[in-house]
Amino acid sequence: MTSFIIKDHVDRPPAPSWAPESDSDCTFCRIIRNELPAYRVFEDDEVIAILDILPLRGGHTLVIPKVHCSRLSELPANYAAATGKAVSRVAHALTQAVENTALNVVCNQEYAQAVPHVHYHVIPAPTVTSPTPSPPAPTSVEKEMESSKRPRSVKEMHRMEFEARDELDEREAGVLAQKIRAHL
Repeated sequence: MTSFIIKDHVDRPPAPSWAPESDSDCTFCRIIRNELPAYRVFEDDEVIAILDILPLRGGHTLVIPKVHCSRLSELPANYAAATGKAVSRVAHALTQAVENTALNVVCNQEYAQAVPHVHYHVIPAPTVTSPTPSPPAPTSVEKEMESSKRPRSVKEMHRMEFEARDELDEREAGVLAQKIRAHL
């Protein structure tokens, strides 16, 4: 999933330090404060888990600490512990809800982070189908990057990732969120 992003950043100079973002502008902080809608699957005093609005696969869930912090390396220990516990709990419920025990759990810091607020992606792995599908044809952006042989910019990588995603279907999201919550 993120291997193309990681590969393109090997030997890249460190990203410039992000200026602290105001809580009032952070998308996740706004969701936590109920200013923006989200399909909540889990919540306690320190953590929230919601369905991703641009899921890689059905069930793609984000586990987010309720403290605004853009870097995992700077997350206070109590929130790190609470988030880890929630990731495990949500992952267990998700595997039961989608009837697939294979997962990918990812936490990015800066270069592949679309929202600068610590969050974990808990993503069900593709299910095995017969026969194995062919890989999708490269997009125009992928062809352009391949021909230029230069590392992708953050903007280009995000565009490629979003081109590969479909928006969360509200009807399906409601049913899926209910199934996940039933296993918590």
